[in-house]
Amino acid sequence: MDAQAKIKETVTSNKVVLYMKGSPKFPQCGFSNVATQILDACGAEFVAVDVLQDMDIREGIKQYANWPTIPQLYVKGEFIGGADIMRSMYQSGELQTLLSEA
Repeated sequence: MDAQAKIKETVTSNKVVLYMKGSPKFPQCGFSNVATQILDACGAEFVAVDVLQDMDIREGIKQYANWPTIPQLYVKGEFIGGADIMRSMYQSGELQTLLSEA
């Protein structure tokens, strides 16, 4: 299975998916750390995919959403955004609503 197919399968078969550097317990970059803290603050259950474990996924995810940076959050198969977008949505309460509906 190629990277695009694998990514599509992951984001469509899980309600909330975070592509990040490292793991939620051991994030490997500040933005990934912020993203996991926001999801934890929302009480969200999510699947974390460590892009450092697979170079094809690391490059493929940037093409999949046409978004150059990681982390990337997907809810119900839809690309939401990176750490900055997550932060502003969290501050406005929009992210909590989105996640509770998922």
